[in-house]
Amino acid sequence: MKVYNTLTRKKEEFESIQSGKVRIYSCGPTVYNYAHVGNLRTYVFMDILRRVLKYEGYEFKHVMNITDVGHLVSDADEGEDKLVKTAKEQKKSPWEIADYYTRIFFEDIDSLNIERPEIIAKATEHIKEMLEFVEGLVEMGYGYETSDGIYFDIGKFEGYGKLSGINLEEQLAGARVNVNEEKRHPADFALWKKAPKGHIMQWPSPWGMGYPGWHIECSAMGRKYLGDFFDIHTGGVDHIPIHHENEIAQSEALLGKPAVKYWMHGEFLLVDNGKMSKSLGNTYTIADLKKKGFSSLAYRYFCLNAHYRNKLNFTWEAMKAAQVSYDRFLEGALAHKKAINSVPSEVIAAFKKEFEEAITDDLNIPKALGIAWNVVRYDSKSKELYDLLMEFDNVLGLGIDKAEEKALDEGKGSYDELSPEIQELIDKRQKARKEKSWKVADEIRDKLKDMGILLEDTPQGVKAVKRDS
Repeated sequence: MKVYNTLTRKKEEFESIQSGKVRIYSCGPTVYNYAHVGNLRTYVFMDILRRVLKYEGYEFKHVMNITDVGHLVSDADEGEDKLVKTAKEQKKSPWEIADYYTRIFFEDIDSLNIERPEIIAKATEHIKEMLEFVEGLVEMGYGYETSDGIYFDIGKFEGYGKLSGINLEEQLAGARVNVNEEKRHPADFALWKKAPKGHIMQWPSPWGMGYPGWHIECSAMGRKYLGDFFDIHTGGVDHIPIHHENEIAQSEALLGKPAVKYWMHGEFLLVDNGKMSKSLGNTYTIADLKKKGFSSLAYRYFCLNAHYRNKLNFTWEAMKAAQVSYDRFLEGALAHKKAINSVPSEVIAAFKKEFEEAITDDLNIPKALGIAWNVVRYDSKSKELYDLLMEFDNVLGLGIDKAEEKALDEGKGSYDELSPEIQELIDKRQKARKEKSWKVADEIRDKLKDMGILLEDTPQGVKAVKRDS
């Protein structure tokens, strides 16, 4: 198995530290708002990595953090804590905010068939470990105190910038006027912040009441659960230049050696070939997708069509195409389910070989999905091929096991409260889909949408939802 290591900037043969076992740390959400589809693409990548390792027979321990304190509105240690800011805006406690958005996050990843890591570590439950980490760095001379907190002195860590390739001298020369004049370098980052009077979230420390910096939580919790040296650390590419660079600095400074063997990062999701932004109103959520009639697993399918290290462009047209393709994929799989024909064993073996070669080549899931499609389209329908697709789905996670025949039956009993006219259109769309008249089916869907009825195709069947006026 080969994986791309961001640290070495090359594809490497994967060799776990302990034979047959893998330890993984994944950066989880900051639970102050809903996760958008860009965030969720990173967790689909995390899930695929888990599933491939399982497929290859590894046992593993996987940790994901929940950031419920310490992540300021600026990654450069400026502004308010995101949880505190949202709590003030919504007139709730930070704990209420964290609990609500954590619940929604897990509902979203469950709907995407993303397996939950074995250990979910909340930042607020690990203050003790973080303080011990910070105290250790101060004792070793890497941490220094200012009037507003404890900062890491990057000038004392020789390897700073090795993950992102940043040049400190160039950064210093091009730096803006330093807001915090007590910092020794503009890029020095907060390990612990002293709490202003009245700050909602604070804990006692050797430097008075305060709260942790964002970066320290991952180093402290990774060490607690996975030890001083573990196999893989995952996250989005946005974490590379600051968050993960800082993690490496503080961990290696304390330990005197690397803490992570392989760093793996998922690329950005673009929207209409641009960045997602609240100001543009394009930070779409799973709820937004469902309101437009798309299933969560169709979004997962959409993500699987691009390699995790390549940018992926989200548009509503692309999402519509993914939904149609996903539906056809399920229908094709079901066509094999009750077939009585057999296929030669060498055909099965050839498909399996191709699939495994793809997934172990730095998680080449687009190629693996193409191989699964070749199985779906195989001329001779066979239960053996359905079983093979079920095996592949242990990696793909597309819910083939739930795609019963009722997925092709729009379920008349489900629409009792709808008018006969709408029910007739639904039945016509069903007939068009069975006859593979996709254009007609889409036209009927659009007509229903104009009538205030949204259709959501799911492996469990098609759901009709009355759109809010």
